[in-house]
Amino acid sequence: MLKVPLVLSLAVSLCAAQTQTQTTPAKAPVENQAAVQQPKHALAGFGLEDGTSVRMKLTRNLSSADEHKGDQVDFETLDDIIVDKVTVIPSGSIAKATITEAEHKKSMGRGGKLNVNIDSVRLKDGEHVNLRAVKEGKGGGHVGAMTGAIVATSIVFFPAAPLFLFIHGKDMNIPKGTEVVAYVDGDTMLDRVKFEDKPVIDPATLAAAQTTAVNVTSTPIGADIEVDGNFAGNAPSTLNLPSGEHTIKVSKNGFQPWERKVKLSGGSINLNPELEAIKQ
Repeated sequence: MLKVPLVLSLAVSLCAAQTQTQTTPAKAPVENQAAVQQPKHALAGFGLEDGTSVRMKLTRNLSSADEHKGDQVDFETLDDIIVDKVTVIPSGSIAKATITEAEHKKSMGRGGKLNVNIDSVRLKDGEHVNLRAVKEGKGGGHVGAMTGAIVATSIVFFPAAPLFLFIHGKDMNIPKGTEVVAYVDGDTMLDRVKFEDKPVIDPATLAAAQTTAVNVTSTPIGADIEVDGNFAGNAPSTLNLPSGEHTIKVSKNGFQPWERKVKLSGGSINLNPELEAIKQ
């Protein structure tokens, strides 16, 4: 299926009337403040319907002065995406993005440029689903309807077109917390069993099993956590693991993975790996 990435394209206006940019994060239209219950769809089974909206925010500041083509950028989802009363994309899930173009400010009043493609978001089961910029993705030339927001008069979303932030002769900056809306790219069938919550275990039974609360944080935040080769969540997170020896791995794009074997016998432990950036 042809994929249309969500592009935040930041360009410069030579208009002398614009002298400064807003620093307040952009706010996308609020579709739901808590859980987003998607409408019934016509899939012949359990899954995400093509065009399902996913609201998210930028997890760090971006600047054309610091970014480079190919750099990885994380967004974080703002709502639970629910299908048939089952959460498939929890709030706080990580969406992956890539810097596709970065230009520093130039002479003669020409400012910087920064393009970011948001490609996919992590599902509750650890897999990823592809995203695109417009709600309607079929028909090639259809302009669709990009959902976005306007912060004062600086950030404007155009249907099926880039996001423009006009700045006069400066580097392009996108503040942490800027919100965007992307859409699931194509009907995606899912295994319902992998998304249903496991039955609640009686506290007495849990105590008898001597579980250990493993509190995992990471530097930088948002790293993937794997336990014995299985995806267990994103840092920071608390994992209740049974007694015995386990292998815990913490990884993030652009950084060296961290891995340790731990022997658990109840109580709680804290793990705070500091990931080292991969030298290019």
